[in-house]
Amino acid sequence: MTELHLRAAVPADLDAVLAFWKTSAEGTSISDDRDGVERLVARDPEALILAERDGELVGTVIAGFDGWRCHLYRLAVHPQRRRQGIGSALLTAAEERFVRLGGRRGDAMVLVRNETGQHAWRAAGYAPEEKWRRWVKHLTD
Repeated sequence: MTELHLRAAVPADLDAVLAFWKTSAEGTSISDDRDGVERLVARDPEALILAERDGELVGTVIAGFDGWRCHLYRLAVHPQRRRQGIGSALLTAAEERFVRLGGRRGDAMVLVRNETGQHAWRAAGYAPEEKWRRWVKHLTD
């Protein structure tokens, strides 16, 4: 197996990332469009981390830091490439980024129905915090 290459996404990657998420990520988001991901990369060029093997996109994670909290989104690994250490490598890169930026705790958004994802997050040392609820208000239609 060839070496895994991790790097920050650039604008030229965004269409491939959006297509990748359709097959490899669980659920969809209001931000899963070209404009949303373009804004992310423009605002924080190191936040969207890609994993590639032989030039093929095999995994992603968004490691967003707002100066206060470390947020993880869109940890996704191609279904045929799972259980090969790709997700772990992406999380390690995200956590190292957070530490460099002064972050102290990472949190992840994981769908309740995503049992596979929940197992992966637990294996990486994350645990749900039942005392918190996510409150959402859509700001656009």
